[in-house]
Amino acid sequence: MSEVAPMIDIKNLSVTFWRGRKPVKAVSGVSLAVRPGEVVALLGESGSGKSVTMRSLLRLHPPGTLIEGSINIAGQDVLGMSKQELGNLRGRTVSMVFQEPRLALDPVYTIGDQITETIQRHEKVSRAGARDRALSLFQKVRIPSPERRLDTYPHEMSGGMLQRSMIAMAIACNPKVLLADEPTTALDATVQIQILLLVRELQREYGLSVIFVTHDIGVAAEIADRIAVMYAGRIVEEGKVADIISAPRHPYTKGLLGARVELAHGRDRLITIPGSPPDLTNLPPGCAFAPRCEKAAEGCRIAVPTLITHHHDRHVACIHPG
Repeated sequence: MSEVAPMIDIKNLSVTFWRGRKPVKAVSGVSLAVRPGEVVALLGESGSGKSVTMRSLLRLHPPGTLIEGSINIAGQDVLGMSKQELGNLRGRTVSMVFQEPRLALDPVYTIGDQITETIQRHEKVSRAGARDRALSLFQKVRIPSPERRLDTYPHEMSGGMLQRSMIAMAIACNPKVLLADEPTTALDATVQIQILLLVRELQREYGLSVIFVTHDIGVAAEIADRIAVMYAGRIVEEGKVADIISAPRHPYTKGLLGARVELAHGRDRLITIPGSPPDLTNLPPGCAFAPRCEKAAEGCRIAVPTLITHHHDRHVACIHPG
């Protein structure tokens, strides 16, 4: 039996911005495949390239951004698409839930109007029919008093309710792929858990392929089937959640696990990763993590390590993986 084609297939993706005359390579040589119905978490500190990678999938970068490599979603070449083809892709095949819904939603239109417009953009349905669908979606994501909430403006809703509204809009046209860019970061702990459970429930119901960006390894473990760890624009480790959590192989992944508060119970102090992430305009030679790595050797400072397969479905970019 032939292997099922990935729903998302990213190969050798590099993204370069410009800071004045200096090039900033925010993503460098990223390759990642997401199978149909699979959830992959992109994990790493701020500035590691997670959100840039996500936005590249919908070509949401400003003019002048250099995107190299290939992005294939549901059999379609994203980087080769026209503006019209991109418009058809966004919302219909791929939807995105952003970290801050107040910035993603238009403040001068009601939530209901914005969902209705999204539906009518992609489907031949009357306004009344689209509004009925929006009401049904609000019920599905468990927004209280859904009919009244359809007529509210973004500033009239709490952060948690806004994020539920964004999720409702994201699934309005039955997409195959959902991109979630740290959708729980700005929410309190109780609401975070509710949103995570909702995303996982909808993912299973709709059979969605999901990329979920987070800096919290606990969130990644809760939501994902696989984890891809990013550092300085590169994937440094990738594997199944259980394997990553129980036996991290890259020193950076080990540092992220060691810095979890719940693992610090009984210790005098929280273990942290020394130093700071590198300046992407002035990366060190060799492995970008070497200046912060206690196991760094001379060879680490000479060549950038490539992502090598260790056993089945486990990949590590380190010359001396644990």
